[in-house]
Amino acid sequence: MTELDTPASSKGRRDRRMSLGAHLKEARRRLIIAVIGLAVGMVVAFFVTDPIIWYITEPIRILDAERGTETPFAQFVFSGVSSAFDLRLRISFAIGLLISAPVWLWQIWAFIMPGLTRKEVRYTISFVAAAIPLFFGGAYVAVLVAPHVIEIMSNFVPEGGVNYFNAKEYYDFIFKFIIVIGVAFVLPVFMVALNFAGLLTGRAMLGGWRWAVLIAALFAAIATPAADIFSMLLLAGILVVLYLAASLLSLVLDRRRRKRMGPDGLPLSDAGA
Repeated sequence: MTELDTPASSKGRRDRRMSLGAHLKEARRRLIIAVIGLAVGMVVAFFVTDPIIWYITEPIRILDAERGTETPFAQFVFSGVSSAFDLRLRISFAIGLLISAPVWLWQIWAFIMPGLTRKEVRYTISFVAAAIPLFFGGAYVAVLVAPHVIEIMSNFVPEGGVNYFNAKEYYDFIFKFIIVIGVAFVLPVFMVALNFAGLLTGRAMLGGWRWAVLIAALFAAIATPAADIFSMLLLAGILVVLYLAASLLSLVLDRRRRKRMGPDGLPLSDAGA
């Protein structure tokens, strides 16, 4: 009798089986905890919105100082009565989501973990551990590139013109730019996950490098202004490097997988059974 067939493990599996109603109650409980964590994070983040606003509007002040004209060239404006509060609320939500990430990530993990095998748990932890730093790495690159993008686009304002940056639209641009670049950096992790699932080989990934370069260039061209060649090449180059790294890692994994296979295509542990 194997370890999975022992009475104790069978009893454990029976204990883990839950009815639909119990699953819904468990999901509701964990959702409430996650929402409370998010609310607390938003309250804390609300008090640090001033330095965040000051940081993201730094390119506007630089543009205004560079022109050196008597009339302001670039201004950060609020077009409505509640626009300033709305902006702070949006920033609070984004920062609060980040602050409360340990709470809501744990609630999601605790909800799905009982249904996973040990191998699936190990793989999930590995993928999440790789995805989180890659996302923040992409977000950091976006933060570095965004001011350059704003500066390049502002250079198209004709002489004597004034560049008014609507607070809502300006923040939406910065936020979406960070999210898009962050998610793009995580895509190689999904590629490796497909390799683990046996749906995509490393050789196939490496063989499609031309398409990867083309897609990375198109994505960078869309994400950055056409006039900002430096930012486009920087973003495209990083995405191509990440793609090649995922391809090489998948080749290594494929090689290890082949070594564990017997002549009949079955794992060596099964072939000898």
